[in-house]
Amino acid sequence: MKWLLYNALFAVAYTVMLPSFLLRMKRRGGYRARFADRFGRYPPEIAEALSQGAAFPQGWIWIHAVSVGEVQVAGQLMRAMRERNPDVRFVFSTTSSTGWKTAEREVTPADVLIYNPLDFGGCVKRALNAVNPRAVILTETEIWPNFIRALKKRGVPIYLVNARISDRSAPRYKALRWFFGEVFRCFTKIYAQSDLDAKRLTDAGADPASVQVAGSFKFDVAHRNEAKERELRAWIGEGDILLGGSTWPGEDVVMLNTYKRLLEKHPGVKLVIAPRHFEKADAVEANIKAAGFECVRRSRSGESAASPNDVYLCDTTGEMMGLFGIATVAFVGKSLCAHGSQNMIEPCLCGVATVVGPYTENFRPVMSDLLAADALVQTPDASTPEARAASVEAELLRFFDEPERRAAYGQRAQAAVARRCGVVGRCADELLEALA
Repeated sequence: MKWLLYNALFAVAYTVMLPSFLLRMKRRGGYRARFADRFGRYPPEIAEALSQGAAFPQGWIWIHAVSVGEVQVAGQLMRAMRERNPDVRFVFSTTSSTGWKTAEREVTPADVLIYNPLDFGGCVKRALNAVNPRAVILTETEIWPNFIRALKKRGVPIYLVNARISDRSAPRYKALRWFFGEVFRCFTKIYAQSDLDAKRLTDAGADPASVQVAGSFKFDVAHRNEAKERELRAWIGEGDILLGGSTWPGEDVVMLNTYKRLLEKHPGVKLVIAPRHFEKADAVEANIKAAGFECVRRSRSGESAASPNDVYLCDTTGEMMGLFGIATVAFVGKSLCAHGSQNMIEPCLCGVATVVGPYTENFRPVMSDLLAADALVQTPDASTPEARAASVEAELLRFFDEPERRAAYGQRAQAAVARRCGVVGRCADELLEALA
């Protein structure tokens, strides 16, 4: 009965979300491509490639990730498994066009890239018949009940890596244990990010024997890209850089206000804003001009600054690590005007003095480690958006005013990240041993 209810509710929810889904297709373009994948129907050349899985020693290992960060986590795991066993072959699935673009850089010619099927029984069945996976690896919070139950019925091992349950989701999962318990118990093994995540998973019904606290994969994902750093430095020019990394709407305005004050004492500093979603770039450019600055957009090939105080807008994908590598001080987005935060490990790895807002739920165990090491600055929550913005502004300005303090934070940040690496390799060893 509960599965009939789930399928009915999922159908209603999908129908309600369909207009916004189609709008994203129009805005991003990439959503339109390979749309039939979502129904388990693949182009002839992809279907042919998938049919070759039976010829591989271990068949296809299907790995699924959604966001750019999760795709990078999955990519790191695939590389670690390939290093240990060059014969492994992957089917990589994602759901978003931005995830797809990132995944294209993670897969090899021996792998197959697809969009994940919608969680309807017929779509899942067609996809599984086409792929016929030897095992399936899901990342972080990718819980698709019909997909997972169908794998269990077929006897396919299912793994959840870098698993976490957010503060907001935990009460819902616990309250719906009667439903999600059966889903979580389908997993062969769950690699949790922290003790708290492990507890929340078992509270939601996961078998305690299947849950292992492994640590966060994200400490292993980030790697400096020196070639990209040189390319971006040539675009921006010399001088100190204030970077707003992966900003969400509203946070770009905070960066612009900070920049106005910063120029009063540090006239040579440059501001770079890299919005989390590049389709928001037009709105960011409008805010830049409203603040009295000219905008230099990365997507406009050959465009350069007309004056020293022009603001640089990075509206392309795959360049965030390069930007962190050349930044002097960085603010990590989705931590001030939206909940959850983007990845603060990346600037810390690069030894950048880093400021985050009060909302970092998506990186709770990571933040716990970094704060304990005094590796970054998190501003306190406040009763008003204006007060929260003022706190971020004050900390960013302070880093420019105190270069020795800035350097000390950068050194502690690099050391903290280095101490916590190695999770991906250990999980790769365990997964390959289990699948041998």
